[in-house]
Amino acid sequence: MILGNLSGVSEFRLLGFSEISHLHPLLFVVVLSLYILTLMANTVIAVVINSDNTLHTPMHFFLTQLSCLDICYLSVIIPTILENLMVGTVSISRTRCAMQMFSFLFFGVAECFLLAAMSLDRYFAICYPLHYTIIMSSRACRSLLAGTYICGAAVGLVHTLITFSSPLCGSAIDHFFCEIQPLLDLLCGSSFPSEIQVIVVAVFAILSPFLLIIYSYIRIISTILQMASAESQQKAFSTCSSHLLVVTLFYGTAGSMYLRPKYSYCASVDKFLSLSYSVVTPLLNPIIYSLKNKEVKGALRKKWRKVNL
Repeated sequence: MILGNLSGVSEFRLLGFSEISHLHPLLFVVVLSLYILTLMANTVIAVVINSDNTLHTPMHFFLTQLSCLDICYLSVIIPTILENLMVGTVSISRTRCAMQMFSFLFFGVAECFLLAAMSLDRYFAICYPLHYTIIMSSRACRSLLAGTYICGAAVGLVHTLITFSSPLCGSAIDHFFCEIQPLLDLLCGSSFPSEIQVIVVAVFAILSPFLLIIYSYIRIISTILQMASAESQQKAFSTCSSHLLVVTLFYGTAGSMYLRPKYSYCASVDKFLSLSYSVVTPLLNPIIYSLKNKEVKGALRKKWRKVNL
């Protein structure tokens, strides 16, 4: 640990998985394989939806954006993880570290709000079916998408500026990328104000869209239960099930990481949680949607038959 005020430090050291260095070759193969599979799965979903006119609906528009976000979100940190697993401790410049934090927050927060936008789409489709096409017009969809990116950029910029303008008393980051919590451990003196900052950001970026999702699904479930036939109820619920699974997966891992006090953090556990929501979740999203969404499954079958003709 380098003592003294390092607010002007030129580079940091990412310790990564140094405690299990003997497993680095295995982890490298696993992470690289997951990355390639994720790129392929999300690219296939985006290409299939864009090439099939029957899938040009608000729900599938947001699904395409989710696939693009997952690709970007993952690509921010995977190169650093692979570099760490290849060479051990990685040196990263202050500028690159700040850009990595900003990009990770930008895409992560944008995904939080995109999932909320997707819940609103399901809410209007089920609760106001006669007015759905008017409410969820192309302009409305683009506005919601713009809002997700604006929120992501605002949170990423504010958080990164505050964190990197604070005095630091260390340069070794016990993580595999420039994550928020490990950087707080490097702050000189009390980190309580910064902890409050993280919690406030987490409440805005994680809890507020999550509450919107909860509200939407309370109204959705209430409307479904009032439907006359069991067939109608099952059909309505089937359009929401994939989104519910993705929301549970994403918010469950992200919430357990950021919505808790600093004293409860454990470096090894935090790395596992970060790996879960930043590497595993983007791979599972397209799998969940391709398995649970009948329209996407149908389009995939059509595309597969064309390729094999």
